[in-house]
Amino acid sequence: MATQQKKNSIPLDEEPFRKLKPVESFSLFSAKDIQLFQEGSHDRLYEKFGSHTVTYEGVAGTYFAVWAPNAAYVSVIGDFNEWNTYSHTLLPRWDKSGIWEGFLPGIKEDQLYKYFIRSNSGEELRKGDPYANRWELRPKTASVVSNLEYKWKDAAWMKSRGKKNSLKSPFSVYEMHLGSWRRPDANNHEVFYSYKEIGAMLVPYVKEMGFTHVEFMPVMEHPFDGSWGYQLTGFYAPTARYGTPQEFMALVDAFHHAGIGVILDWVPSHFPYDDHGLYRFDGTHTYEYADMRKGFHPDWNSYVFNYARNEVRSFLLSNALFWLDKFHIDGLRVDAVASMIHLDYSRKAGQWEPNEQGGNENLEAISFLKEMNSTIYSRFPDVQTIAEESTSFYGVSRPVFMGGLGFGMKWMMGWMNDTLDYFKKDPYFRKWYHNQITFSIMYTFSENFMLPLSHDEVVHGKSPMIYKMPGDDWQQFANLRLMYSYMFTHPGTKLLFMGDEIADTKEWNYKSELSWDLLKHKTHEGLQQYVKALNKLYTSEPILYETQFDINTFEWINANDHENSVLIYARKSPEGEVILIALNMTPVPREDYPVAIPWKNSFKEVLNSDAAVFYGSNVVNTGTLKPRPGKYGQPYDLLLRLPPLGASILKMQSR
Repeated sequence: MATQQKKNSIPLDEEPFRKLKPVESFSLFSAKDIQLFQEGSHDRLYEKFGSHTVTYEGVAGTYFAVWAPNAAYVSVIGDFNEWNTYSHTLLPRWDKSGIWEGFLPGIKEDQLYKYFIRSNSGEELRKGDPYANRWELRPKTASVVSNLEYKWKDAAWMKSRGKKNSLKSPFSVYEMHLGSWRRPDANNHEVFYSYKEIGAMLVPYVKEMGFTHVEFMPVMEHPFDGSWGYQLTGFYAPTARYGTPQEFMALVDAFHHAGIGVILDWVPSHFPYDDHGLYRFDGTHTYEYADMRKGFHPDWNSYVFNYARNEVRSFLLSNALFWLDKFHIDGLRVDAVASMIHLDYSRKAGQWEPNEQGGNENLEAISFLKEMNSTIYSRFPDVQTIAEESTSFYGVSRPVFMGGLGFGMKWMMGWMNDTLDYFKKDPYFRKWYHNQITFSIMYTFSENFMLPLSHDEVVHGKSPMIYKMPGDDWQQFANLRLMYSYMFTHPGTKLLFMGDEIADTKEWNYKSELSWDLLKHKTHEGLQQYVKALNKLYTSEPILYETQFDINTFEWINANDHENSVLIYARKSPEGEVILIALNMTPVPREDYPVAIPWKNSFKEVLNSDAAVFYGSNVVNTGTLKPRPGKYGQPYDLLLRLPPLGASILKMQSR
């Protein structure tokens, strides 16, 4: 007769459990798996490590596997055994791989667990599962037995997404933080909308605004809200803040149904020192470099992955592929690449050690990134990887076979810094900084650049985007529309952080939500409508995206009028089509401004940032503009009305 069982404990005295031990010898690993794991090239470890519900000897239960090479003893503890450290001891593999594993009969989904690890030094640790697909809601820290079963409904998107994610297609990315876009209570940061609730509001909004992709700041499990997701403990789990893995899958599915790609921020550069995380996982520096000159990151008070250890490389490689495979993600924006590939990043002399060749490059990190990108593009050729890399390191977005790192795109941090610095200046003084706004074209085709105005620019006292702009209220909005015009017509793909499209008047705060009530003001509504119009222009004019990384498709028409702070340039197609962009960086409208052009064709204005509908002063160009005989060094002149602090975007008409 069964004895009285406590809540969540396993009735091991009942059939069919009596014929099985608390932990049975069982493995999902093949000899090839171990070989690839130890070579650093295993890209599907999520199918082996972690917790997996299986049936053994006719009994349902869960298989557990964890890498703890310096452990003397490992057991599974959880709510099913009242966190007993001795009742469910895992078995070390015979091949000295450092893997501990075993089948636990009766362990079902939704049960909480951790690994109890006694290191060879005698230190005792209680760690979450590095490969767990689900975790308890913070501040609790246990892993949760779960599965990733989901019936996807995005077959049409997956079949055709190669075209949507191509470098010859428009990329207009809406970067966002899931918890603070909207909240059930703007003043209560402990309450969140679920993945389903967010999707019901977010998907139609992103679609209506005309963005092609959404980029989520890290959704992987993290213990501290204030890290914004960049200090991860659960690399293989969507955060429980908003729901289950399946509910996150449904959110991705919904975006795909709307024709919108999903990019994830991914952080292979560092991790925090929380007791339940990766830091000193088995009592030694398992995942991080032992030498703190390489293993500790001073900027973020966190620890750096040991890219020289093959098992760690396999962990990260598998993690990158995991999100693309199991969650149908369309791209990874890789965080802090500069810190990965430079040994002296944020370190003074004496705080870092040169590599074996005497340089400052982290050769192991560089080789890892090359292998990661090569593997991703071989298995998922219809996705993109995007590097946040802030230095002049060669070939970040060039193929590995050409000596590059192999990313699809690279954030253009120089453009971002120069552009914001220029637009902060009073228009009266801009003529002395003309080269600052033209300089980016000198190097814009050296990489496949994405132009970012990201979350980093509206936090920590940097001020919201609207208050970076000089002048009175009207001039601030005119400047912002002008800057966005420059961004969307400049070569390269685009990224805009949430709230920038409505000119939020406060810095981004992860504890609150965007200031949606501002849209009752015509100034803010006008800016939102202008961003929508820019997205429509960018995504509907192939000239602006099909050859966005080709140097032959950009031409300066007038880059020298620094006295009037006017810039005029053309975006061209190989077939001879032209879009002409005229930017007036001062509040002085200019009538009959002569533009010397080589084309006989007429032009028609297709977008003007000063139009009344966007809350401008309506200095626009109407009708068809016909060129006149040239007086300024070209066969023809075009006379334009240049709006104050405005952009006039014109399209060549067929003869």
